[in-house]
Amino acid sequence: MRRDARAYLWDIQQAADAIMRFLDGFDPTTFAENELVYSAVERKFEIIGEALGQLAKVDPDLALRVPDMRDIIAFRNVLIHGYAGIEHRRVWDIAQSALPGLRTVVAELLGDLGR
Repeated sequence: MRRDARAYLWDIQQAADAIMRFLDGFDPTTFAENELVYSAVERKFEIIGEALGQLAKVDPDLALRVPDMRDIIAFRNVLIHGYAGIEHRRVWDIAQSALPGLRTVVAELLGDLGR
């Protein structure tokens, strides 16, 4: 059974919100030193990338409304397949710079589709 596009957007929204909660009170150094937190953040980024990849299959036009869609999916692939070379600072920077915008776009798309 095929999932509704809203389910993938909801997954992205929930994972992004979790990342923001996980990072609350951390700075780049304490983030990189806390294996539990950086592992959880990376996992949520993997979910975001996978959900966006699945959304692109179910509703390509909707997925294209997400800025940097291909970069987000590529980042998921790096986290999964290039795990040995992950730089925690890069993950931190993406969470700080790109995640707020993604959260905004996903909320708008969910609003457009109706929850």
